[in-house]
Amino acid sequence: MASTVPVRPGYGQLLRTPGAWTFLLPGFAARQPFAMLTIGIVLLVQHTTGSYGSAGAVAAVSGVSMALFAPQSGRLADRFGQRTVLLPGVLVHAVSVGALTALALAHAPLWALSVAAVPTGASIPQIGPMVRARWAALLGAAPGRPASPLMATAAAFESVTDEFTFVLGPVLTTALCTGVHPAAGLVTEATLTLLGGALFAARRSTEPAPHSPTAESAPRVSALAVPGVRVLAVTFLGIGAVFGGMQVSLTAFAEEIGHPGANGLLYGVFASGNMLAGIVCGAVAWKRGPRRRLIVGYTALTLTASGLWAVHSAPLMAGLGFLVGLSVAPALISGYTLVDALVPASARTEAFTWLTGSVALGQAAAVTLAGRLADERGASSGFVVPLVATVLALATLLALRSRLLPTPSGRAVARGIGHREPVTVD
Repeated sequence: MASTVPVRPGYGQLLRTPGAWTFLLPGFAARQPFAMLTIGIVLLVQHTTGSYGSAGAVAAVSGVSMALFAPQSGRLADRFGQRTVLLPGVLVHAVSVGALTALALAHAPLWALSVAAVPTGASIPQIGPMVRARWAALLGAAPGRPASPLMATAAAFESVTDEFTFVLGPVLTTALCTGVHPAAGLVTEATLTLLGGALFAARRSTEPAPHSPTAESAPRVSALAVPGVRVLAVTFLGIGAVFGGMQVSLTAFAEEIGHPGANGLLYGVFASGNMLAGIVCGAVAWKRGPRRRLIVGYTALTLTASGLWAVHSAPLMAGLGFLVGLSVAPALISGYTLVDALVPASARTEAFTWLTGSVALGQAAAVTLAGRLADERGASSGFVVPLVATVLALATLLALRSRLLPTPSGRAVARGIGHREPVTVD
C-alpha cells in the first residue's frame, strides 16, 4: 500500500480557495494607492517648495491622519460591513487628493497643504486589512470549524502582495512625477483608489458578515484592549519608520550622488527583498511559531538597518537595502499571523487596521524627522531614523513578548472582546 504523505499547504492551494480571485484582483488595484501616496506627496511638495522638510511634514500629516482614523474605519467595517465604509471613503479620498494637488501646484502655504493632508490621509481605504479579514473569514477558526493550515500561507501571500505594491508603487509614482508631471503620481493614486475601491466593494460574496454588538456575549470594545495587539502596534511603528526613513532618505541620497531618478529603483530593490522574503516565508513549513519568528526577524531588521547611515555608494546602498527588505517580511508576516490567534473575528478587521495604522504612523514620523535631517545634515543622517526606531521597538518587543501569547479562555470576555479558545503560538 502506498504511503500517504501530507502535502504542505502552498500558494497554489491557497489560490484555489473558492471565491478568492473575486476579491484578490480588485483588491490588488485598490491597495496600490497606499504605496503611492507618501512618495507622491513628497515628490510634488518638494518640487513646489524646494524643501524635503516641508514635503516630509505634509506627508507626515497625511500619515498621522491615516493612523488615527484607520482603526475607526476598521471598527466600522467590522460592525456595518466593508462596502458600507469603503464606498464613501474612496469618494472622499479622491476629492481630498485633488484638493491637495491643486493647492501644491498653486504654491499654497505650508499650513494650507497640511490642512488638506488631513482628509487625504484619514480617508485612504484600508484594503489590505479588509483583504486579510476576508481570508480569515474563509480560512480562520469558526464555531465547529478549526482554522485552516492555509492561514499562515494567506498571511505570507498578503505580505508578498503588499510588498509587490511597494515595489511597483514608488517606481510608478517616481516615473510619473519625473517623466510626466510632478502631480501625475497623485492623480494616478486618486484614480486607482476610486476605481479599485469601487470594484472591491462590489465583491460582496466574500465580505465578512457584520458583527453587531448585540450578537456578542459581552459589550464589544476596541481590539486594542487585547494586550498582544498593543505590543504588535508598537512593533509595527518601527517597521513604518523603516519605510518612511527609506523613502525620504533614498530620495535625498539619489540627489546627492547626482542621479535623482535612481531613488525609485533603490526603493524598489529594498521592496523586492521584502517581497522575496515573503514568498519564502509562505513556502517554508516552519517548526517555530510566529512569536519566535517575529523576534528573530525583528532582530535581523534592526541589525541590517544599523548600517544604512554609513553607505555612500549606490551599489552598496542597493545591496544593504535589499538585506533590510529581506528582514521586514518575516516580521510583518509573523505579526499579522499572531492577530488570528489573539483576536476574535468580531474585531479582526479593526486589529489589522491598528497594525496598518501603526505602520503609517511610524512612516509619518520617520518622513518628518528624516526629511528635516536630510535638509540640514544630508541623506546619511536621515538613515539614523529607522535605526533608532527599530532599536526601541525591538526592546519593547523583547520586554513584552509574553503578551503575545493567547489569553486563557474567559479572560477576553472580561475585557469585552468575546470568548476565544486558546491557540498555540510557540
